Amino acid sequence: MTATLYGIANCDKVKAARRFLDERGVGYVFHDYRKAGVDADLLRRFVDAFGWEPLVNTRGTTWRKLDAATRDGVTDAASAIAVLEANPSAIKRPILEKGDQWLIGFDAKAWEALG
Repeated sequence: MTATLYGIANCDKVKAARRFLDERGVGYVFHDYRKAGVDADLLRRFVDAFGWEPLVNTRGTTWRKLDAATRDGVTDAASAIAVLEANPSAIKRPILEKGDQWLIGFDAKAWEALG
């Protein structure tokens, strides 16, 4: 079964995740938000898997550069999806989808357990 890795190519965590998968011979398709985009349907799938709060990378530069009104307006799934669709770099990454299993963020131990 091929997995899908979502993220941005130049992100250090995504690079580590790709290296991890490559070293273990895990087949995956890489979905780069900057090249392939991200739409509301995909974001809803992420929300279904994780909830909206874990998706918002509040530590990242993109989030910090948003105006306060935009940041403060993210209060539920719908508002998070709207902001993340317009600012895909504010999505926490990487996200791995393998069948019906999902992981967010890179943690080698958790990813090792995925199999």
